[in-house]
Amino acid sequence: MKNLISTMAIFAVAGAAGADIRITEWMYNNTPEYVEFTNLGNTPIDMTGWSYDDDSRIPGAFDLSAFGIVRPGESVLITEGEAEAFRASWSLPASIKIIGEYTNNLGRNDEINLYNDAGDLIDRLTYGDQSFPGSIRTQNRGGVPLSFDAIGVNDVLQWGFADQVAGGGPIDLTEVYGAVGFFTNTLGQTGNPGYFFVPTPGAAALLALAGLATVRRRR
Repeated sequence: MKNLISTMAIFAVAGAAGADIRITEWMYNNTPEYVEFTNLGNTPIDMTGWSYDDDSRIPGAFDLSAFGIVRPGESVLITEGEAEAFRASWSLPASIKIIGEYTNNLGRNDEINLYNDAGDLIDRLTYGDQSFPGSIRTQNRGGVPLSFDAIGVNDVLQWGFADQVAGGGPIDLTEVYGAVGFFTNTLGQTGNPGYFFVPTPGAAALLALAGLATVRRRR
């Protein structure tokens, strides 16, 4: 997997050390939904003692310790379903860390909260197409940030569908990157769980002119 170091000096991503784990994709549904977290920093982060919760906002609600050390550029996943069934559905390699069977599942209008081992809030994304008119509804479609500026600021209006961002929708990156940035699982859902890519410096410069700095694509 490419790492996220080369363009961090060009694009400001929020984050002191320890705050570099961010929400980078989510999909809700009653068939295995997921949330993706990515280490956007340049040092490994130990997620032992970290936790996730929805809009109840309770640190420690769902333990993320099983992720252990998360390398720079590495994406990790939680899912409502069984971890290995989720992996098989999306054809994800064994190298991608997945924690399954969380019970504080997401709704149509809900919230994703990420806490560190001290119980401090590291990232939050409040979403819902009914609560925020014009925002995306991520039922069966992964939602991704449209730029680095969208990461860590809790503004769902700066997020779009994975299949639109790089598949010929309002922001078509395929001409620059030569690949579609999403794929379809065995249930017909679209997204890019487990992967968060940052362009090389040359491609990033092209995207900067258009006000973009995020791309997600499958290897």
